[in-house]
Amino acid sequence: MKYIDEYRDPELARQLSAEIHRITTRPHTLMEVCGGQTHAIVKFGIDGLLPDDIELIHGPGCPVCVTPLELIDRALAIAARRDVIFCSFGDMLRVPGSRQDLFTVKAEGADVRVLYSPLDAVGLAARHPDKEVVFFAVGFETTAPANAMAVYQARQQGLTNFSILVSHVLVPPAMEAILSSERNRVQGFLAAGHVCTVMGFEEYFPLADKYRVPIVVTGFEPLDILQGICMCVRQLEEGRAEVENQYARSVRREGNEHARRIINEVFNVTPRKWRGVGEIPASGLALREAFRAFDAETKFQTGDIVTEESPECISGEILQGLKKPPECPAFGKTCTPDHPLGATMVSSEGACSAYYRYRGRKSVTPAAKN
Repeated sequence: MKYIDEYRDPELARQLSAEIHRITTRPHTLMEVCGGQTHAIVKFGIDGLLPDDIELIHGPGCPVCVTPLELIDRALAIAARRDVIFCSFGDMLRVPGSRQDLFTVKAEGADVRVLYSPLDAVGLAARHPDKEVVFFAVGFETTAPANAMAVYQARQQGLTNFSILVSHVLVPPAMEAILSSERNRVQGFLAAGHVCTVMGFEEYFPLADKYRVPIVVTGFEPLDILQGICMCVRQLEEGRAEVENQYARSVRREGNEHARRIINEVFNVTPRKWRGVGEIPASGLALREAFRAFDAETKFQTGDIVTEESPECISGEILQGLKKPPECPAFGKTCTPDHPLGATMVSSEGACSAYYRYRGRKSVTPAAKN
C-alpha cells in the first residue's frame, strides 16, 4: 500500500489543513469537477478540515450521472432485442431509465454483459457473428481513447456486427456553462486529473483568463485534494487566476498525444444533452462519418425515443453545484440506492451516492460544520 498510504498521511493532511486555515482571510467557493474527488472528500471528511469560509460544491463530474434519461431508454430498447449482446461497464447497470434499468432487462432474459474494456466487446463480435454486439460508450475524455480504439479495430477486422452507443461528454464546455450561468457560485475549480492525463490542460487557460477563476488540476487522494484546495485558495487570496498542475506525477500540459490522436481520428465534437442540465454546445463526441456504420443509435433507429426527466429529482441542480444532496426533499426517503430517482444516487461517482454511503440519510451539508 506504499503508493496509496503516502497520499493519505494524517500528519501531512494536518499540515495542509493548517496552511489553508492560515492563508484564508475571506469566503471562497470552490468546485471539484470529478465525482471521484467528491467521493474522496465525503469519505475522508476533507470538507471538515477546512475553514468555515471555504465551501466545496460538487460539479458535473460523473459521466454516468449526466447521461441523458432518453439515452438510457435507448440503451434499454437495444439491450432488449434478442439479436443483441449488450455490453457495458458495471456502473451503468443500476442507472434508472424511465421505467427500468439494465439489470431488470437482463433479468427478463436480455443478454447484458459487464465488461472491463470495450476491446473485449470487439472480441465478442468476432466470436459471435450471428449476434449484434453493442458497447455502451459512456464517459468523459478519459474513456474515449479505448472506445475509439475499439471502433478502429472493429473496422480493421471488417466486423459489421459491432457498434457503440455513444454518450461521451467533454469537461471544459461544462465548466464554461457553469461559469457563464447567472446562478454561478464557483470562484475556483479543482479540475479532474484523469481527464487532464489524457487531454492535458491547454483548454483551461482561456477559461481562467475569460472568467478570472483559478483552475488547479488535482488528483484523487486526500493529500492531492487538500494541496489542490490550498493552491486554489492561495491564488484567490493573491488575486490571481491561473492554471496550475497539482497532479504533476500523472499530468503533462500536452496530455497523452497518442490517446488524443485516436480520439480525433474516430470522433468529432458535437452538442450534447446532459441529464438534468440540458444541451451544452460542443460538449460531446460523436462518431465521424467514416465510422458512422458503428453508431448504434443509427443502426437500431432509436433516435425517436424521447423521455422527460422526473420533476422530483433535483440532480441537475446538484450537478451544477447549486444544491447539495441533503437539500433534496427525496434524498434518503423516496430516493435511495435500492429505489433511485436518478443516476447520482447509484453511480459509483455520484454525489448523492457519496453522501448516502458515507454520511447516511441524515447527512448535513459542509456549510453546517460546527
